Amino acid sequence: MSKSPITTHVLDTATGFPAQGIKTVLSQLIDGSFIEIDGGITNNDGRITDLLVGKQLTPGTYQMHFALSDYFDTKKTESFYPYADIVFNVKDINCHYHIPLLLSPFGYSTYRGS
Repeated sequence: MSKSPITTHVLDTATGFPAQGIKTVLSQLIDGSFIEIDGGITNNDGRITDLLVGKQLTPGTYQMHFALSDYFDTKKTESFYPYADIVFNVKDINCHYHIPLLLSPFGYSTYRGS
C-alpha cells in the first residue's frame, strides 16, 4: 500500500484524548467549487491515514470538513461549532501534508503538521 499524501489527527483538548469517530471529507477546489475527492472517519487514535492512497495528489486548494456536531452529541456535550472547515494549499505534490485539528466544545485550532 502506498503512503497517504494527506493525513489528519484530531485531539479533543477538553478531554485530553484523541477524537474518535469524526466524519471527515476531503475536497478540492475545482472551477470555483469544492468537490469531494475522499473522506474517512477518525480512528481510535483520532487519525485518518489513508486519504488519497493510490491516487495522484495535484497542486491546488483543498478543504477538510470535520463534522463536529455528531462527535460532541455522542459525548453528550454542548458545543458551539457544528463543523470545522480547514482550507489549505498544496504546491509541492512530493510533500506530505498533515492537517492536525485541536478541538474543544467552544473552539478549535490547526497548524501545518509534519
